[in-house]
Amino acid sequence: MSKNDFCSGFLLWKNFSFDPSDDEAIEKASDNRTATPQDSDSKPAVTKKRKQPTECFLSQPEEKQESTVKAKKRKKKKISDILEKSAPKPGVPADLQNLLSQHFGENRSVIEIEELKLSDSCFLPANDLTHSFSSYLKEICPKWAKLRKNHKEKKSVVMLVICSSALRSLELIKSMTAFKGDCRVLKLFAKHIKIKEQMSMLEKGVFHIGVGTPGRVKALVEQDGLCLNSTKYMILDWNWRDQKLRRMMDIPEIKKETIDLLEMSIIKLCREGSVKLGLF
Repeated sequence: MSKNDFCSGFLLWKNFSFDPSDDEAIEKASDNRTATPQDSDSKPAVTKKRKQPTECFLSQPEEKQESTVKAKKRKKKKISDILEKSAPKPGVPADLQNLLSQHFGENRSVIEIEELKLSDSCFLPANDLTHSFSSYLKEICPKWAKLRKNHKEKKSVVMLVICSSALRSLELIKSMTAFKGDCRVLKLFAKHIKIKEQMSMLEKGVFHIGVGTPGRVKALVEQDGLCLNSTKYMILDWNWRDQKLRRMMDIPEIKKETIDLLEMSIIKLCREGSVKLGLF
């Protein structure tokens, strides 16, 4: 190799050598390239954080709507609140007539409905909420003393009082002391009294007034323990309300048993004129 060739080669190598400042620029460029994906990755994280409060904000009114709906449903179930605010109205014969027509109108023919209708002549004067039980009975039964003396048939009563419970029956029996005098009153409900005991008492003795629930009276009639042919008055404890402010016809079970008892024989006897209905 000649000296000139060596010198030219050295110059070429010198021209192509890297400056340390160029290395720093390359490192900065690479740092910038690696930093850009981090910045791009951080952007969707920021957007996710922004979406979370919007989702929470939308879910809150839905929960409020559900709570308001539940509150409305609970208010509808409180029937006693509505009855407590309403003024008490005395029952009239039209109330019982409408109740019977609604009950029988669903499953009976037109002819059968006509046979079950009660005219106004079948009813006694209704209680106007000013009477006690004794004063009401004195008003509708002015000749009670004569009826009581003439009644000598067993397995029957002259007056039948129908109410919603055994406790109410006891209350009515206590409240009629001024009216009944020395006549015999029989308890006709199921609480603490077996039906066989009541049947044996009706067979052995003479009773003038029977006070009880429609279910037990119906059972006695069905088993021939009680005969209604000698009955002259049937009084429904129509206006009295229990602790839940329900009348006897507001309780589905009592309502059904009372209507069944009326259909069994009372309606027929009323249409014939032998029994009168009273709403106390």
